[in-house]
Amino acid sequence: MSRIGKLPVVIPEGVLVEIDDRIIKVKKDNQELFHQIPSGIKVTIVNQRVIIERVSDLRIHRSLHGLTRSLIFNMVKGVNEGFEKVLEINGVGYRADLKDKNLELNLGYSHPIRVEAPVGIEFLVEKQKTIKIKGADKQLVGKIAAEIRSLKKPEPYKGKGIKYIDEHIRRKVGKAGASVGGKK
Repeated sequence: MSRIGKLPVVIPEGVLVEIDDRIIKVKKDNQELFHQIPSGIKVTIVNQRVIIERVSDLRIHRSLHGLTRSLIFNMVKGVNEGFEKVLEINGVGYRADLKDKNLELNLGYSHPIRVEAPVGIEFLVEKQKTIKIKGADKQLVGKIAAEIRSLKKPEPYKGKGIKYIDEHIRRKVGKAGASVGGKK
């Protein structure tokens, strides 16, 4: 039995979970997430808890058991509390601004880069150097954060670029002691 899969998902107050055929829907206020339940996995709701069971001990069903439970847990947590990723911009002249709900980044290129906010994602910019990405869908928040980071990855010599707030960049030493004019 999967250690993660056998744990029930507790449904908090105010969160509505519905199972319609092979689709599970999690709703709260104006946020709604969907997930298709894979074949071989049985999902039921009992006493404000979501119970995930597998129909056989096939390898594929064992692997999907814990995965399905984790995805449902993240959906419930997402609509109830939400998820957040924080990015930090380092570099002279590098900055971020909000235009409407979209993000505009100046990263040393000849033009500013505009990042459209997908449905369900909210950008917050603090002091033009910190970007917060918030949303109910954990996978979408992580994907958008990774796409923004990939626009200007941090380089190891000066540390310029976009990095996660808790990420540590391994710094390299530059050309120490090299003379400018060639041989001494």
